Amino acid sequence: MNRNIFIILLLLLSITNKATAQVVTVEAKIDSLQILIGEQAKIQLQVAMDSKQKASFPQLTDTLVRGVEIVETSKIDTQYLNDKQRMLLTQEYTITSFDSALYYLPPLSVMVDDKQYKSRALALKVYSIPVDTLNPDHFFGQKTVMKAPFAWEDWRGVIGLSLLGIPLLILLIYLVVRIRDNKPIIRKVKVEPKLPPHVLAMKHIEKVKEEKSWQKDQPKEYYTELTDIIRTYIKDRFGFNALEMTSSEIIDKLLEMKEKEDLSELKSLFQTADLVKFAKHNPLINENDANLINAIEFINETKLVEEENQKPQPTEITIIEKRSLRTKIILVCGILFLSLSIITIIVYVITQLINLL
Repeated sequence: MNRNIFIILLLLLSITNKATAQVVTVEAKIDSLQILIGEQAKIQLQVAMDSKQKASFPQLTDTLVRGVEIVETSKIDTQYLNDKQRMLLTQEYTITSFDSALYYLPPLSVMVDDKQYKSRALALKVYSIPVDTLNPDHFFGQKTVMKAPFAWEDWRGVIGLSLLGIPLLILLIYLVVRIRDNKPIIRKVKVEPKLPPHVLAMKHIEKVKEEKSWQKDQPKEYYTELTDIIRTYIKDRFGFNALEMTSSEIIDKLLEMKEKEDLSELKSLFQTADLVKFAKHNPLINENDANLINAIEFINETKLVEEENQKPQPTEITIIEKRSLRTKIILVCGILFLSLSIITIIVYVITQLINLL
């Protein structure tokens, strides 16, 4: 007996749950029961149903009832409830009216699984703007158009771009004149005079004396620098390439040119240098000083007197260059860029002036 009662209770509970799950409710709300002419109100239509059911909302056009217009219909909003077993569908209608009256808004019908469900009816009261007909002198007509007050913030961009356009225009005119001129570019270059060979050699010797490399156990570097100075001096003074010749070849060449003064000291300098560079000879300090003095005396005795008395003057050279194709391309590109920039600024300024005035 108890078992039968339990089965009956289970059947009743399942039937109740099924019936509850299939309950469909349709509700309509309006956010304002009264509005002025031209104002808007919103009607919210909600449908609560089982998540497996399908609903079809009313297809309303531009008029809800005569005198009440539909301004906008929103999309259907879906909200799931009870672990997605139920769902709540919501759609809003924005309405308005331009005739004062009390309007009856009939129930809105929704089809759920081919079955029609209706909401409750609504009402909307539309008021007109009250006019004091007893005191018509208190009514004022439309006011004239008021000019906006002057504000620097509105003119800041116009003034700034106008000032920017002036230097751009000047630069554009300059580039146009440059490209139309097409004259060669004339440049004047000041050329410093070449120092006489003996002056240049003595400068290098003074540098060797300041370094004092022979006192730092660097005889090879000392004699290499000293002989290179003498070789360069001989090349510039006598006109043959002593840098590419051996020591004996240089002495023989000087003998051929009847330069016999101090050649023995020069020959001794070259021999000592060769021994230091190739035989790892370590000369004494007084020998290093003697070779330095021999180099100086050779320069002083073989230098040209005319070069010593003559003070070299810098010369100015005029260089005439034709305008290259690359320069022309740069000028044309600059003109195009400036032209577009100025045109853009002019259009912007004119547009802003029209809007402001």
